[in-house]
Amino acid sequence: MHSVILASQSPARLALLRSAGLDPAVFVSGVDEDAVAASLPDPTPAELVMALAAAKAEAVLDQVAAAHPDAVVIACDSMLNIHGTMVGKPGDPDIARQRWAAMAGTTGELFTGHTVVRLDGGVRAKEASGSMSTTVRFGTPSEAEIDAYVGTGEPLRVAGGFTIDGLGGWFIEGLDGDHTSVIGLSLPLTRRLLAEVGVSVVDLWRPPAS
Repeated sequence: MHSVILASQSPARLALLRSAGLDPAVFVSGVDEDAVAASLPDPTPAELVMALAAAKAEAVLDQVAAAHPDAVVIACDSMLNIHGTMVGKPGDPDIARQRWAAMAGTTGELFTGHTVVRLDGGVRAKEASGSMSTTVRFGTPSEAEIDAYVGTGEPLRVAGGFTIDGLGGWFIEGLDGDHTSVIGLSLPLTRRLLAEVGVSVVDLWRPPAS
């Protein structure tokens, strides 16, 4: 039986995996995402998020191997392609407001990259990577609504400056694609990547409570 490791501090990803029957241990990578992005020569959106996910998995492998020699490590990264520009977490209220002013009433492509690494006896046995793209149709919130949303702090710490599973869901008109990838972790893609490294997701499900 392999332990499940989430290489992310995202509470949304953790909650999603828990709601889908897994009970992962969390190892935070601390990867310098800007440095990884800067090292890539003109990457496509999919290549960028996959490279960031791979870097996050790599960063925690030694720690995980010491604590959980038999494990599957799941690492993810998400960015929004809006008007041809890839953006991550706004981090700053003014940037979040500018993003929403640009996004309102338009569509964007949310790209999520995943890397799954299987450890057997503390040794990297197999690895698989992939990406998912989902179209997000943004509503047109008023300035007062944007100010109130930015004031909550939620959009500052999430890719693209919005959520669909939190307060931001009020301002999203719809999605074309996998909604779980917009939360931050694509369940169908993760299932396929787990299969590629020889692990069935159903074997990782928590036993039902008695």
